[in-house]
Formats: sequence, structure tokens, C-alpha cells
Amino acid sequence: MKELISMSNEELWELFPIILTEHQKDWERLYKLEEQQLRAIVGKDIVRIRHIGSTAVKDLIAKPTIDILLEIDGKTNIEELIVKIQSTGYIYTHQPENPAPHMMFMKGYTPQGFRRQAYHLHVRYAGDWDEPIFCHYLQSHPALAHEYGELKLKLKQVYEHDRDAYTKGKTEFIRQVVRLAREK
Repeated sequence: MKELISMSNEELWELFPIILTEHQKDWERLYKLEEQQLRAIVGKDIVRIRHIGSTAVKDLIAKPTIDILLEIDGKTNIEELIVKIQSTGYIYTHQPENPAPHMMFMKGYTPQGFRRQAYHLHVRYAGDWDEPIFCHYLQSHPALAHEYGELKLKLKQVYEHDRDAYTKGKTEFIRQVVRLAREK
């Protein structure tokens, strides 16, 4: 069986299609458990860690993947950090278009499909990132969160097996919400 690391995007998208579900109350608890594990492994290099993405927004339809933003100190040894995070079961996904410290790790993915809860860990230097701003704004504006959920449902119908197109289809909406949030 082919390893995930050697699969093309098309093969990965077929194996892991866009799945949307109603909000699960358990996502916050699962995030907290993962946060504790990451704090224990990464330790002093953590500046801030946050639950981001749709699973962090109450009542928002979401891919059942918990997104975590891990902000690190600028002096962090990146190679050591990668090894530490991989020791917890995460797969490091090299993204040449986003060099370190804009790193992405995944957990819950196997060559047979999803295994238990899926996580996406976004690792970056500490800064003013749009994802938490977007998430917080949706949390305080349920009507806008609902509109975002409707957009995601429409995009899923068209791009169920194309994560890049699905993500690109959400980009302008996200930019507009972040712009609104920064104006307030």
C-alpha cells in the first residue's frame, strides 16, 4: 500500500474527501487534550496555542478536523521541533510554498483513510494571524457564521475531492470577515 507521503494531491483528495458535519460539543474537549499533549512535548518554545477553524465555532458546520495554531518563539530549533511533534503521531507535510516556520502537521490520517479524530497543526512564529481573528469574529456573529456554513456546503457539492479548490472558494469570504473584524 502506498504511503501518504508519496501520494499525489488527487490520490489524497480521493482518500480524504471534504466531509462536513454539524458542530460536535466534544471538539473543544478533544482540542484541550491535544493542547495538553503539545504543551508537554513542545514546552518552553510555545508562545501561544489556540483552537482555530470551524470546529472552534459553536453551531458552525465543519470538517471534523480540529485545527490548532501553535505559535513559537523565534529562537526555536525547527528541526528539533519537527521531531518532537512527530513523536506525538503527527505527520509533517512539507510545504515548499510556505517555508518554516509556516509548518503543517496532520494527525488521524492513514493510507486506509481517517483514523479516529483528525487534527491539523499549523506552526508559525508568534504574530498577528488572520485565523484567530476570523474564528473569534464568527463566534460573536452567529448569522455570519451561518452564512459561512452555507458557503461551505455549496463548495463541498462542487469540490468534494479537491481540497485546494474548496479552500480557495472560501478565501474571499474569509478576507472580508477579517477586514470587518479589524475595522471594529
